[in-house]
Amino acid sequence: MEAARLCEASGADGIVFHLREDRRHIQDHDVVGLKQAVRGKLDFELSTNEEMVSICCATHPDLATLVPEKREEITTEGGLDVIRHQNVLSDTVDRLHQSGISEVALFVDPDPDQIRAVRDTGASAIELHTGDFANAPAGEEQLHEVQKLAQAADVGHECGLTIHAGHGLDYDNYGLFARSVPHVCEVSIGFAIVARSVFVGIGAAVTEMAQLVKGHNVS
Repeated sequence: MEAARLCEASGADGIVFHLREDRRHIQDHDVVGLKQAVRGKLDFELSTNEEMVSICCATHPDLATLVPEKREEITTEGGLDVIRHQNVLSDTVDRLHQSGISEVALFVDPDPDQIRAVRDTGASAIELHTGDFANAPAGEEQLHEVQKLAQAADVGHECGLTIHAGHGLDYDNYGLFARSVPHVCEVSIGFAIVARSVFVGIGAAVTEMAQLVKGHNVS
């Protein structure tokens, strides 16, 4: 809770958390605490697991972001297969909306077909998975990945979806991303800030990132 307060005081517009089914990271009481502590936008990342959806509905965050979840992964490794799981995702989106959560996003790879499928689930936004871009070596491969993200953002925008992005964005690659990918109104950045905080403290790390992001006109 103290970290969340400090992040907001240092320039973050909101806090993202992921309650996993196996509780390997935050715990249920942390969700309650964050709901009480966060003054900006609260983004609850979750799978379509029944228990997680019930907790999210009861928490009533500002944004619910549906993500794939595998127990063996350390962090989320890729986007949802919206086409394959469209029925389940549509039912989950509807349930979240009925609980009063107005903004629901799906975490997707920069695949136009997957993004078009998001529109049919009733979700209002996508979070573009930027991991392949973040992992690509500088040069042609990185430019190829950022072009895929730009095209995906265009498709999402044409579908009437709000565009978010996240996974692996950092102090070095964010500039290229922001200059290249249109329509993005929100980014989620975590690991880079925590890693930077080892050297400068969490407040300074957040402030540096917030200035970088807001310098490119993204919240």
